[in-house]
Amino acid sequence: MKLQDIYDARARLDGTVHHTPLEMSETFSRIAGGKVFLKCENLQKTGSFKVRGALNMISKLDLDPSVKVFSCSAGNHAQGVAYAAARRNVKAVIYMPLSTPIAKIAATEGYGAEVVLCGDVFDDAQAAAIAACRDAGGVFIPPFDHEDIIAGQGTVGLEILDDMPQVETVLVPAGGGGLLAGVAFAVKSLRPDVKVYGVQASGAAAIAASYKNSVIALDSIYTIADGIAVKRPGDVTMKYIDKYADGVLTVTDDEIASTIISLIERAKEIVEPAGAAGLAAVLCERYPFLKGKTTVCLLSGGNIDVSFIHKIIERGLISRGRQIRLSVTLSDKPGSLEAVSRILAIQGANVIAIQYDRVNTELSLNETLLHITCEVSGKQHGERVVTALKHAGYKLQ
Repeated sequence: MKLQDIYDARARLDGTVHHTPLEMSETFSRIAGGKVFLKCENLQKTGSFKVRGALNMISKLDLDPSVKVFSCSAGNHAQGVAYAAARRNVKAVIYMPLSTPIAKIAATEGYGAEVVLCGDVFDDAQAAAIAACRDAGGVFIPPFDHEDIIAGQGTVGLEILDDMPQVETVLVPAGGGGLLAGVAFAVKSLRPDVKVYGVQASGAAAIAASYKNSVIALDSIYTIADGIAVKRPGDVTMKYIDKYADGVLTVTDDEIASTIISLIERAKEIVEPAGAAGLAAVLCERYPFLKGKTTVCLLSGGNIDVSFIHKIIERGLISRGRQIRLSVTLSDKPGSLEAVSRILAIQGANVIAIQYDRVNTELSLNETLLHITCEVSGKQHGERVVTALKHAGYKLQ
């Protein structure tokens, strides 16, 4: 692949995909001690950068209308392929893991594709899709491991340099590696001084394990970031990542959840877990070399299931100390709950859930275990609540 291939891809996509905004965040810049910009691919057509690669590859194919295109996806590539296939008036069949969010399935079907749910993770769906494509004599559109896909994703890198020539660091969410490979290749070819890092969920860090090494397939993966939950990165993508990327960072699910809340509260952006990974690397403060830089965090997608948002918010509130859960041992007699509630009220904690447990084997016959969930303003406030209950003589878990 040559840099010209990415420029050619941009020409093919012109007028079809959006040149997405690059927005500065004062809040995130203050935390990072530099300038933090958000590349909003969550506002892209189909809700993700994936449409770039899919449209680039399908636009280059000489397709007979009777031939079906097949693909596999955890959601975003599926919508990109479905959209691109519809523009070419060909039928798309997409294999997706059983765990795929309902919103992504519905959106893919909404673009006219046939969806087949198969397997527990992306890799299972990929194997089934390849087999079905071979049997049907179709054309397979890989989600990341193809130079036409990589070239399409690389157009994001061209836009970043066009809009922010003074950029010093680019952070790219990474699963199979197509976006990271394309952006790193484009940016480094034009600006070798700019640092480009991939960011993965720690529970699905196959690229981090494979970087500058042989390609490694993980035995299992677990993360809320379904868009980057891939057991094995691509051979083609790793070739470009090894050559052009400056490293691969990891973030936890709690850090991702906390970042999603920060994006909602401070940037008014709705971003799926995978899309928040890059910014999470900045906000977690575990990577001091990111401090003080002009950094672009790529928000790779915004296709989050509405029914899943409340779980993300709850997890994020807990990880940020905005919500605490306590178990208090009480005497099982009238007035015990009132006494605890009075302390919580004095401390300004808002009780949002209470549950009694009288059957715990560690309790004596005249005791009950009270599980309390409270909203607090932050970790220090939560610590004051805990201290007040302890000073009142309560046993806490």
